[in-house]
Amino acid sequence: MTEPGFASRWSSPAMQRHLRRRHRAERLFRGLGLGAIGIALTALVLLLVSITARGWPAFVSTELRLDVPLDTSLVSLPEGADAAARAQAIDAADWAAPLREALQRLFPEVTERSQLRQLAALVSTGARTQLRDRVARNPALLGTSVSLWLPADDEVDLIVKGFVPRDPAAGSLRLSAAQLGWLARLEAEGRVRRSLNVTFLTAGDSREPEQAGIRGALVGSLLTLIVTLSIVLPLGVAAAIYLEEFAPQNRWTELIEVNINNLAAVPSIVFGLLGLAVFLNFFGLPRSAPLVGGLTLALMTLPTIIIAGRSAIEAVPPSIREAARGLGASPLQVMGHHVLPLALPGILTGTILGMARALGETAPLLMIGMVAFVVDVPGGFRDAATALPVQIFLWADSPERGFVEKTSGAILVLLAFLIAMNGIAIWLRQRFERQW
Repeated sequence: MTEPGFASRWSSPAMQRHLRRRHRAERLFRGLGLGAIGIALTALVLLLVSITARGWPAFVSTELRLDVPLDTSLVSLPEGADAAARAQAIDAADWAAPLREALQRLFPEVTERSQLRQLAALVSTGARTQLRDRVARNPALLGTSVSLWLPADDEVDLIVKGFVPRDPAAGSLRLSAAQLGWLARLEAEGRVRRSLNVTFLTAGDSREPEQAGIRGALVGSLLTLIVTLSIVLPLGVAAAIYLEEFAPQNRWTELIEVNINNLAAVPSIVFGLLGLAVFLNFFGLPRSAPLVGGLTLALMTLPTIIIAGRSAIEAVPPSIREAARGLGASPLQVMGHHVLPLALPGILTGTILGMARALGETAPLLMIGMVAFVVDVPGGFRDAATALPVQIFLWADSPERGFVEKTSGAILVLLAFLIAMNGIAIWLRQRFERQW
């Protein structure tokens, strides 16, 4: 039964003022929350747009079309030479000479030695390697003239893409007025184009920006993550199962749990120092190898995997365990047949998120020497390699202007890698998730 005067108190001026203040506070709180989300989304969009705008040109390269004469005198082949001798002779040939001759045919008025050097500088030094490889694949090209699209120098590439103004008065131009004139003539004759930069996706690192690629760093990151995953997944899941289901509740168990929680918050560079002291100095493992990088990142990621695994196991309802025990299942059967399958989505999600964190770490890899300049693509776990975050660090620290777009392009590849890993985590959760 309603107390007399109850309705009148709610309709009193004081109560109405109180309600208006409370509603204002609720609207303010809701507006602040929506504003924070909007600011975060705006910052994220600006970041992605900025990185994409800077990094997308890294996937496009500038090429020059030259009619290259391939005289038979370029390669000295003795009669009856086998395939090995032919390959050695092709490697020893001077492939810069036909490129210079092709440019001189386009600009016959250029005769002075200094101008010839400037003319040859329009073409990347990597064009020699491409020409050599083409002849190695098809030796029948010797004695003919072939029309080839060859990579331009990084300064030419920046000018064609519009990153550097063509006005010498701007002060940032490294090409001479004569080189700008030759480039304009090549453009007018249709000998300049922009195409997909296959080198960026298939080559290793290089001192020349137009020849630098991310394949070596990508393979190095992949090998490192394979080592990390093969260690943290079985050890992390086993430790989580033991601590959550079988460990006795005593001081030793509490000490282990506290240390695991503390290790999850330790700065990553500390694990790099640990990897340097243990894996390199004590065990003598090869420096700058994916094996050492994977072991170091495994030490860093393991506490996170254990905590995520324990949380996933703890989230399984106790009724599942009680029902299994009521049917006569042993503790191992309860865990293996009932609890673990239900906890698997959370365990896998935590594992992949931990691996995503490991993929983006740079400090531990710097401490174990994966900051070295590595040109070749690693072929195994003990080969010298670098990783994507370290490659980004090296390019960002380079004084060459051509590496600016390479840095942003590598960041795009790293973001794509991370998005793919997070997508896999979402798919695994939906694939293995069960309702109870």
